[in-house]
Amino acid sequence: MVISDVTISPMTATRLALDLTVTLRHDGHGGITDDLADPEGLAVWVRERAAPLDCAEPPVTVDEALHTAVRELRAAVRSLFARAVRPGPPSSADAHRLLPEAEAIRRLNAAAALVPTVPRLSWEPDARPTLRLRPAGSPPPADRIVAALARAALTFLDGPDRALLRACPAPRCVRYFVKDHARQEWCTPACGNRARVARHHERRRGARGDAP
Repeated sequence: MVISDVTISPMTATRLALDLTVTLRHDGHGGITDDLADPEGLAVWVRERAAPLDCAEPPVTVDEALHTAVRELRAAVRSLFARAVRPGPPSSADAHRLLPEAEAIRRLNAAAALVPTVPRLSWEPDARPTLRLRPAGSPPPADRIVAALARAALTFLDGPDRALLRACPAPRCVRYFVKDHARQEWCTPACGNRARVARHHERRRGARGDAP
């Protein structure tokens, strides 16, 4: 049996943590779409991220229990993201139903503990020694998925990218994003365009209101 490697890099952690949170997104018609609304949606999402989630082999079956566990973990991560972006406002998708921070942290820590890990050193000839993390025992695939997502969120929240986290201020957008450069204001250029158009219309309305 091949023992999987569950070491997660900061870059992968940032990507996974953000990917989980933005499964709640604007639907393009003024509402919110949940990509994880049902087990089938989660199954598609997991298959697209099988390698970083440590579930490529054996394939995982997404049932109601796993679906509930991932959604509960997402609620915890989004609640802590809302804390991380202060004093800026959180995403409007769930600003009215954020978990208490102590509960969000408890969920995150409990999920990460589903798969205990042990360090393993490898040192190939003519190479530097490498320390990797391996699962202790043979955890079920569902636990590996939840634990991998929790470890990604923990790594992100403990790392430097947390200070660059923002909630996109564009109209109707509910995404969180990490600023790639100092002048970035929105999660995507499309959101930037929409925000500029909204500002333009607001200025025109103001001008008409001030006219005699």
